[in-house]
Amino acid sequence: MKFAKLTASTLAIASVASVAAARDNVQVAGSSTVLPYASIVAEAFGENFDFPTPVVESGGSSAGLKRFCQGVGTEHTDIANASRAIRESEIAACAENGVTDIIEVRIGYDGIVFASQLNGPAYTAFTQADLFNALAPKVMVDGALVDNPHTKWSDFNADLPAEDILAFIPGTKHGTREVFEEKVIAVGCEETGAMAAMIAGGMSEDDAEDACLAVMSDGRAVDIDGDYTETLASIDANANGIGVFGLAFYENNTDKLKVATMAGVAPSTETISTGEYPVSRPLYFYVKKAHIGVIPGLKEYAEFFVSDEIAGPDGPLAAYGLVSDPELAATQQMIADEQVMGEGM
Repeated sequence: MKFAKLTASTLAIASVASVAAARDNVQVAGSSTVLPYASIVAEAFGENFDFPTPVVESGGSSAGLKRFCQGVGTEHTDIANASRAIRESEIAACAENGVTDIIEVRIGYDGIVFASQLNGPAYTAFTQADLFNALAPKVMVDGALVDNPHTKWSDFNADLPAEDILAFIPGTKHGTREVFEEKVIAVGCEETGAMAAMIAGGMSEDDAEDACLAVMSDGRAVDIDGDYTETLASIDANANGIGVFGLAFYENNTDKLKVATMAGVAPSTETISTGEYPVSRPLYFYVKKAHIGVIPGLKEYAEFFVSDEIAGPDGPLAAYGLVSDPELAATQQMIADEQVMGEGM
């Protein structure tokens, strides 16, 4: 059986080589959260290397990994972007289709902070429940799910300032909207009992999960689809506002902004990379090793993506919101060595 598997793998790789001329650009698909980062890298790669600009598509982590696992050959994608780690079931599906050597690349962390004017109201400590109570269309009041009556932060938490609620949040097109929804609003919905009340009221669990992610459109929550300079300008113009920023952007603007803790944890590279700070998660892409040396520029693209100039704390990805990985050097070496999952463990 081992011989049969080896033969199948060898044939698959030979098949890639025989039709290599059919494609000369790297093809990437997957997470919508990783998409803006990958797009920045792909554009810069095309401008700085003698390879075609990689084609980057979205579709979600699960869909991207499903495509990635369909087989080896130029008709299949080279890289899957993911806002979560690949699952054992997906690794098994890959193996069934001959995709046995996978390089896992952690590009950094999706971490967002909540900041306000340096000399503005004392927004220094929030919980996920606070943000949900401030921004959700329906909230729990006296044990009942009702239309949100809150207009000031102090209406539901006496420790917060008696200031009008105004939050500048990532727009639906922004790469950090998903982590804002999943790690803040959804958690707050569950913690306050709103999700349980929705289900008790007749909603399916899936419908309740979707309803939990809704935010009001009456001016209390303002979507920002641009970069963090737009959010900063909005904070500058609204003393009572709070804004959502990437950690690196905040750290570069501590002369203008003060940051709040979330659930008692202050954001930092350390607390985000360890997972202690709750509004964060690691981001990945997965490389099909069998395509390295066959698809022009594949390894070079992967190395460029995690280079200090691109994924480091002063690079363009950090400027867009990515929290740089403290172990970036180890990731760079792993790609250089083409180390696949399971090796060196």
